[in-house]
Amino acid sequence: VQLQASGGGLVQPGGSLRLSCAASGNILSINVMGWYRQAPGAQRGLVARITSGGSTNYAESVKGRFTISRENAKNTVYLEMNSLKPEDTAVYYCNADLKTYGSTWWMPYWGQGTQVTVSS
Repeated sequence: VQLQASGGGLVQPGGSLRLSCAASGNILSINVMGWYRQAPGAQRGLVARITSGGSTNYAESVKGRFTISRENAKNTVYLEMNSLKPEDTAVYYCNADLKTYGSTWWMPYWGQGTQVTVSS
C-alpha cells in the first residue's frame, strides 16, 4: 500500500494551496482519511480528518480556512487551504486507516509528507 501526497509548495500569506493524497495497492476498504502536519521542533498533529461517510473534524487553528474532502472511488483525499498564515508552515502528511485484502484489522498508513511554506 502506498499513499502519494502532492501539492505542497511556497505561497505568500493569504494565499491558497490544494494538497492531494492518493492511496494505492492491495486495498479492500478505507475508513478515515486525514491530514496531519509537523513544524520544526513540534510534534505531528491533526489538521483535518474525514470518514468514508463524509463526516469531518478540524483542528481549531484551521477551522474556516481549510476544507477536507475525498473521492472514495479514487481512494483520494484533498485538503484545500485558504487564507494561509506563516504558522501553517509545516510538512503535511496524509494518513489513511484501511484494510487490505486478506486482513482483519484496520491499519494506519502514512504518506511521505509534502512541504508547505507560507512566507513573503
